[in-house]
Amino acid sequence: MGDVVISTALFEDIRRAFPDARIDLNTLPPWDRLLFSEDRRFSRVVAIDLRGGEGGWRGAWKWLRTVNRGRYDLLIDLQSNDRSRFLVSLLHLFGRGIPRRIGNHRRFPYNIAPDPPEGVIHPFLAQRRALEAGGIPATTPRPVLHVPERHRQRAAGMASLHRLEPGRYVIFFPGSQAAGWLKRWGAGRYAALADILHRNGIDKTVLIGGGDEEEECRRIEESAEEGGVVNLCGRTEILDIVPLCEGARAIVANDTGTAHVASCTDRPMVVICGPTDPRKVKPVGDNVVALQASLPCINCYGKTCDHHHACMTSITPEQVFETLRPLLAQDRPRRS
Repeated sequence: MGDVVISTALFEDIRRAFPDARIDLNTLPPWDRLLFSEDRRFSRVVAIDLRGGEGGWRGAWKWLRTVNRGRYDLLIDLQSNDRSRFLVSLLHLFGRGIPRRIGNHRRFPYNIAPDPPEGVIHPFLAQRRALEAGGIPATTPRPVLHVPERHRQRAAGMASLHRLEPGRYVIFFPGSQAAGWLKRWGAGRYAALADILHRNGIDKTVLIGGGDEEEECRRIEESAEEGGVVNLCGRTEILDIVPLCEGARAIVANDTGTAHVASCTDRPMVVICGPTDPRKVKPVGDNVVALQASLPCINCYGKTCDHHHACMTSITPEQVFETLRPLLAQDRPRRS
């Protein structure tokens, strides 16, 4: 989800560059339904399950037929990964052909691409460079998701129910998908941070997560001593997150997809990284700070750990609070 959300900043740039054009979005399920069902930037959202029942050659030919019918004159591949390169190559070799094909790499099948980058580069910067190679100004500073009114009403209802006053609460995203548990900072440390924040003038700490994260959030709720923890894990839809975050004083998160959704707002955010490289995974925006221990084993991208998870456990709640302190001093948000 993170990569898809990051790309929404570029969607703004593309729509601005072609205000009167028909623009279709090609993504994978379930993002068509969860993120773009009412997105006015697109005439149509094409979602073919290339990883599921429509995978393999069957899905590829369905994709080819669908895109051929579009008769497009410009294709922008913001990922340029193995799957999308294969599909665009198939289109170029066996389809009607699209005259201008923008990608992130100077290789077939793209005929517009930037020079290779030097060193590690964030996907957001790679996408910007691809647009600029095609003469499209890339200036949108953070992701942009179009939030339907029903999600704003849902978020307002939750805020009212739990007495979340703008600027008086902090949001935590303390989980990750179950397979990526090494990216979790830990329930005990999040609970301790909630206590520190409560003692320093924050009324409520709000926990947000999905099904894989319910146990983690329950442990935080039970471990926090000072009270004021509001556990919304499993109770929010993805697009509810944006309006909830708009009223937050600050946000603390692991490297998780919902942190990228939160980065659609300008709220100060601290993202705690360990096994993943913040140069590649940090949410977009100058309001986002990545915190990482200085250890030789960071950025391992491992699924298991022989070092007692030190890259995460060595970061203390006090360190996170000191990183947050200047951010908390900034102007409080006003609910939109």
